[in-house]
Amino acid sequence: MDRECMQLLPAVCAVLADPQQPISDDTCLEKLLDWFRNFVKQGSGDLVLLENPCLTELILQVQKLEDPDPALLSFTLRLTGMFAASECGFQHFLGGDHLSAFFGKTLLTSGSWEDASVRSGWIRGVHSLAQHKRALQFLCDTGALDEIFSMQGDPSLFVASAASQLLVHILITSLQLDMQIPLKSGTCDWPTCARGVLAYLENSLSSKTPARVTQSLKSLTAIFGGCNLECTEVIWLQMEDSVGSLVVEKSVYAESALVDLLLSVARSPVFGHPEGTLWTLLTKVLHHFSPLKAGPLALGVLKLPKCPRVVYIQSLSVLLQPLDYVLRASTAHLEYTSLLDELVCDPAAVETLLFSKSSCVALMCQALAHLQELHRLPSLPEEWPHVPLLNAVMAILQFCIGADSISSPAGANISRLLIGSLRVQGLAVDALGSFSCSKIKSDCLPRIFEILLAYFKSPDTSPTVIKKCFQSSLQWLVNLSETEGSADKMPHCERFLTDLLPVLQMRLCSPIWEIRDSALEFITHLARNVNEHDGFQQILLCDQLKELVLDLLKDPVSYVRASAVSTLGQMTIISNSLLQGTESNSDQENIVSEFLEILSKDTESFPRRAVVKVFADWLRQGQVLKLMDADQMVPKLLQVTDLDLDWEVKVNGLELAEVFVEQTLASLSLSECPYAAGLPSRSSILAESLERFCRVGLFPCLFRALCDCDRPVAQKSCRILLNLKVQFCPTGLQSEGPLPSQMHGTDWLENALKERKSSSSGHPGMNAREMSSQESKWLLETLGSLDLDGLQVSLERSSDHIENSPQSLLQDILASAGTLDENGIDCY
Repeated sequence: MDRECMQLLPAVCAVLADPQQPISDDTCLEKLLDWFRNFVKQGSGDLVLLENPCLTELILQVQKLEDPDPALLSFTLRLTGMFAASECGFQHFLGGDHLSAFFGKTLLTSGSWEDASVRSGWIRGVHSLAQHKRALQFLCDTGALDEIFSMQGDPSLFVASAASQLLVHILITSLQLDMQIPLKSGTCDWPTCARGVLAYLENSLSSKTPARVTQSLKSLTAIFGGCNLECTEVIWLQMEDSVGSLVVEKSVYAESALVDLLLSVARSPVFGHPEGTLWTLLTKVLHHFSPLKAGPLALGVLKLPKCPRVVYIQSLSVLLQPLDYVLRASTAHLEYTSLLDELVCDPAAVETLLFSKSSCVALMCQALAHLQELHRLPSLPEEWPHVPLLNAVMAILQFCIGADSISSPAGANISRLLIGSLRVQGLAVDALGSFSCSKIKSDCLPRIFEILLAYFKSPDTSPTVIKKCFQSSLQWLVNLSETEGSADKMPHCERFLTDLLPVLQMRLCSPIWEIRDSALEFITHLARNVNEHDGFQQILLCDQLKELVLDLLKDPVSYVRASAVSTLGQMTIISNSLLQGTESNSDQENIVSEFLEILSKDTESFPRRAVVKVFADWLRQGQVLKLMDADQMVPKLLQVTDLDLDWEVKVNGLELAEVFVEQTLASLSLSECPYAAGLPSRSSILAESLERFCRVGLFPCLFRALCDCDRPVAQKSCRILLNLKVQFCPTGLQSEGPLPSQMHGTDWLENALKERKSSSSGHPGMNAREMSSQESKWLLETLGSLDLDGLQVSLERSSDHIENSPQSLLQDILASAGTLDENGIDCY
């Protein structure tokens, strides 16, 4: 601790302990705790406690208060526990009887205990000090452990949750501190705390009280998830019968917690052997639970790295059974009569769920969500039924819009329940897109695209589902165009895109702005991802579509205008690539002029940001040379973005400048190659590059951005300038340059820019070449004099690193002592 803080701390402790000078903002107490916690983590907590006796005096004064402020008492409890976490600190407080006063029965019987914040502070204080054997024995001797048991059912959910976490911490810490115990033995020789916690959890499981059973299961879940000791196997053997009895009793209130516990145990490396009794219990749960409750367990089992084959197949069957029923109810595909050879869950249970609207929607949503999760697994089982599952998903989509092909009574009933369900529609469309990476035969594609078109054309389809339809269509078109051996599927894709074109044009004219925006995003992403597929590009470049996108540059919604900018930018790229400059130059010039007008006149920031991104993208891909000269475009864009009030526009403008710098200096690496004979020398390339940078006004723009009040702008500029400094001001050549102690910051730079601006109109007899040479020399001298490394470190710090210093915090507490108004303290 620095000397200034040590001098302020006694006065701060005196203010905190004085009831006549209450602290009006509790956040300062939290910041104090954070400060002290850093010392404890660094191992210097004991030293801080010994060097600052005012801390012990503060704890004593708070204990003497008859009616302490709850916030202050909670703070002191946590502070005491924090310093008592070490055996030295524990002995220090134990000698003064401070621990008994705070963590014994004295406080538990006081009026302050009624306040939830005090109980929370007590639990967190105990959590901190329970780190060594003496502290754990103290908790048993004083009866604090019994109080922790009773707090599992505290009326405050925050207190009850913290008490549950504390119980787990005590058990795990107790076992870790006694590693000499034979790990395969029973629990009779285990530490007192560990035996007490296990007995409490076992009694809770058998209590028949829903809240206690659920809380106990959650605690056991945390134990198996947070401890990899082999002794956890002994814990499971002791608890297994009690857990298993919950399955037989079908305790509905604990099913979710029971699933979490079983998966936590199964993930533990201790239970990796396939012959364990855990797997038997898992199969029993999968069989007894309803499909809705068994689904999450089955999904978790399928994600396990090691799982017996029998359990794996049973879990897979649980997840597929609802979709199997859907497929049976769809008469359109009788050739796929079943997904499963054996039904795990009771078919009647599935059927019952599918005859009630709420449970039908819930079961379909769960099945579809789990199907997508399974598609994300690194590998699917060999027997994975791709085509039947795809047909089941398409059947659900047909049910949701009441397709005419549904003729079975079961299918008609499901359709009646699912029509209008946006959740099911959205998840089914997402699931349909997830099949785009599967090995699907080309004869499946017409029906897939037919269903997507039906949703696009339906006036009842919601904007959210429309957006998902666009995303699913994009997945199919892009993945098929990139997959080897998909040549036979391309005609289907092109036919779908051709059929989609009039619908797409209709959606671009939708009165709902979200739909217009989704349509534009679809065009943009498709154009970006299939830029080597001529058939797709030809369809996207139709004149009617382009005209509609151009019209949307003046859309009343700024998000749509921004999307239209991005779309036109991408369409211009594929137009130049496909048509090889045969497109009318006037059309592209009109687009450029429209973009520049948006950049200078649009009152919303989103379109302006999009314009600069498009220009940067054009420059990166070499499209600018086909549209206009880069040396003409870059200065215009830098000038406009430099004056913009939106920091993201400025950052995007600097991104453009960075691309320009990289492309200009790209030939430097070639000139350094020993085999590159005949290329210009490094010095001549640097001279030409510097002349080009001066011509477009790069350095003044970067210097002003470095002084910008928005930190992201300054950070971006600093990175670019550091790269330029490496090239133009190498350390080895700075023999006459400034020493490190003479390097300057942004204040100096701002003054230098002002002085340069005021003197630039002088020298009337100087010709253009002399002025350019003088300007270049000044720019390099300024660049070399900037402490860019120091500025980068400063910019990466938090903006409030000075105000958040411990010294500032202590001064604030002293300055605000006795202030009761709402804004008494500014704790940043």
